[in-house]
Amino acid sequence: MTARPPRPAPLAALLAVPAAVVLLLGLLPHTGARAVSGAASRFVELAGDVRDSDGHTYGTRDGTGRTMDAAQIVQAPGGGYLAVYHTALADGRFHAALATSADLRTWTRRHDFGAGTSQPSLAPDDRGGYVLAYEKDPDNHIAVRGYRTRGALLAGDFDRSFDAPRTLSRCAEGTPDVTSVRGGTVRLTGHYRAACDTDRQLSAVLTDFTSWRARPDQRLDRALESWGTGGNIGDRSRLRLDGAVLVLIRASATAVTSGAGGRTPTIPPPDGPAGSVRAPTAAAAPSPTPRRPCSPVRGAARRCWSAFSSLRRGRRRVSRDSSSIGANCDPGSPPA
Repeated sequence: MTARPPRPAPLAALLAVPAAVVLLLGLLPHTGARAVSGAASRFVELAGDVRDSDGHTYGTRDGTGRTMDAAQIVQAPGGGYLAVYHTALADGRFHAALATSADLRTWTRRHDFGAGTSQPSLAPDDRGGYVLAYEKDPDNHIAVRGYRTRGALLAGDFDRSFDAPRTLSRCAEGTPDVTSVRGGTVRLTGHYRAACDTDRQLSAVLTDFTSWRARPDQRLDRALESWGTGGNIGDRSRLRLDGAVLVLIRASATAVTSGAGGRTPTIPPPDGPAGSVRAPTAAAAPSPTPRRPCSPVRGAARRCWSAFSSLRRGRRRVSRDSSSIGANCDPGSPPA
């Protein structure tokens, strides 16, 4: 690895996805395949080997000892970071939670969003507040909450709420990812259990926390199916890199139970795979759930990824699910 200029204390650290294939799909309608392919290659360069990161951790936990599974990190205005994640607790339920950190290494849990909440996604709105979405059970569905200020978010004091009806599947809709919040309009993606059998992609718009419209994302499904995906198409996150908008998405080559056999290809439409990333580890193949990147508050640009891995050897799980958080220094480039 080439020498890098002095930097602040190492952050806790880069995408740690053991033996996984990562899939990126270009979304900008006016971005050519060459630009998307270049951005995908850049991502592979930044995230392809955990040993080349500025630091890395596995099995990330908050200050109370809870695993920060499926963590998503958001840079907080004015300094520091917010993370939303879930943990399976002794009550047999998932609990989504919020934690804060100044350095990506030490996380202080601020709020538990309650039993039956999982796969949380957090995004700032354009009014100084935040919108949180998560999957809610029983009757797995997408729930959305609005918080007027950061303080309200930390206290779990929402002033707007909406529990979305299931309109695409009678069995389950979930794994939301909030992609934008403008005025009273929240746009997000998710998955639905098609024919109560296989996960497929959806996109949705929530207006004024009162009106919900969801539809299948057939473009994304067909792109993945043409790549060879025959099983579940699950959690996904967007990122912007080198002028292109990409999607990292978890997909299974064959119909398997949740948490097994996942992989993520890299596709710049319409020309097929643009690349893949495989990060080394001592364990067997995981099922990554990529989350969106963040950049630091000050100094040279840094890009940070977190990933959720379920490690297995053959059909047997060899370690509990764990979340990894990572960062990579990228001097001379604008923040992602």
